[in-house]
Amino acid sequence: MTKLKRPELLSPAGTLKSMRHAFAYGADAVYAGVPRYSLRVRNNTMSKDDNLAKGIAEAHSLGKKLYVAANIFPHNNKIKSFMEDMQEVIDAKPDALIMADPGLIMLVREKWPEMPIHLSVQMNTMNYQAVKFWQSIGVERVILSRELSLDDVERIRQECPDMELEVFVHGALCIAYSGRCLLSGYFSHRDANQGTCTNTCRWKYNTHEAEETETGDILPIKAFERPQLFSNAGHERHPEADKVYFLEEENRKGELMPVYEDENGTYIMNSKDLRAIEHVERLVKMGIDCLKIEGRTKSHYYVARTAQAYSKAIDLAVNGQEFDPKLIGVLENLANRGYTDGFYKRHDTSEYQKYIENASRSQKQMFVGEAIGRDGDDLIVQVKNRFEQGDRVELVLPNGQNRDLVIENMRNAETDEPMEVALGSHYQVKIPAKGVEGEFVLISKYLEKEAAE
Repeated sequence: MTKLKRPELLSPAGTLKSMRHAFAYGADAVYAGVPRYSLRVRNNTMSKDDNLAKGIAEAHSLGKKLYVAANIFPHNNKIKSFMEDMQEVIDAKPDALIMADPGLIMLVREKWPEMPIHLSVQMNTMNYQAVKFWQSIGVERVILSRELSLDDVERIRQECPDMELEVFVHGALCIAYSGRCLLSGYFSHRDANQGTCTNTCRWKYNTHEAEETETGDILPIKAFERPQLFSNAGHERHPEADKVYFLEEENRKGELMPVYEDENGTYIMNSKDLRAIEHVERLVKMGIDCLKIEGRTKSHYYVARTAQAYSKAIDLAVNGQEFDPKLIGVLENLANRGYTDGFYKRHDTSEYQKYIENASRSQKQMFVGEAIGRDGDDLIVQVKNRFEQGDRVELVLPNGQNRDLVIENMRNAETDEPMEVALGSHYQVKIPAKGVEGEFVLISKYLEKEAAE
């Protein structure tokens, strides 16, 4: 049997720590951003203290790659500063720039013709002719729109066999076309298309009943919460769902925002998160060049676990082995808004839905610590969340050979005194873990009581 080409696994790197965990757990490349010119300004330390240059150097020393996102749609006053500021980035020798704005792409191609350009998902490339256009002007890779089905992606691959194609397989989804959202700019005066999105679609909202006056003004009546009004149970529409309501975000008391509902649903609602690990096999067989994980604002734990899970799925596909449904359960244990496979497969069979549901049932876990050293057969653990003697934990290892163990005893790392409970952050403890070697060891606790319920 012919071995399939292994696609690149691309992980997010909002920090050097996340980058290091991504590489340790199987990522082939990472992407980082220049805050002023990418779509993730917050929680991004890669541009501080020469971290971006350090990250690129580290990546290259490991035989890995680092791409720099510079994918805003700038207003006029940013064009000159963009070209001036990017010189330092170019000097650090990233493996490519991820860009969206055609004018900036033209300027970069003119000034730094040797720098590879990857077309951002922000350009919403939906068809093979658009891919051919970008290829004709020198773009090396196109990150396809998230609004495509697997059949759409496969058609583009067939029509553009000599163009690098990248697709998203995991992470947050926008309620707009791949990020072209105005909610944050409207409500918070922070434009998502300038990199300052406040994730307004994901805030928690309460509803307030409202009425329209004879003069056409919409005024709130009183606060209430009636989620049952908006359910689709029995496919019958509740008569009160056609009323006008106000939304109140929990951190903005008194700021009431009108929301309307029509036959298509209620607006200003967040999307579920993308999880397409069950489709990795088909994407590999298509010959997609890169599978991408979203999450530059996520923790190093998220980066490690997603990289490990998707790397394993890729290895199975490349070697012609069956998909392991336990990987779905692994991803269920990460913080998420509920999962969807997005537009990849729009009408699953009932048998397939049952398969995914059964595969998703796993014992829940919580990230509780990370190893920061060793003392003989013990791991020295920096505690992140509470755990105690008798807890069953999983040691998450970069080599993929994760181990379960029950904490039979633990000691204070400083005083060597026995401890029964590690209460949380700022504690360092020792736990027995004979035979566990290497860096980047993460510890997750099984939440057996919660899982049983």
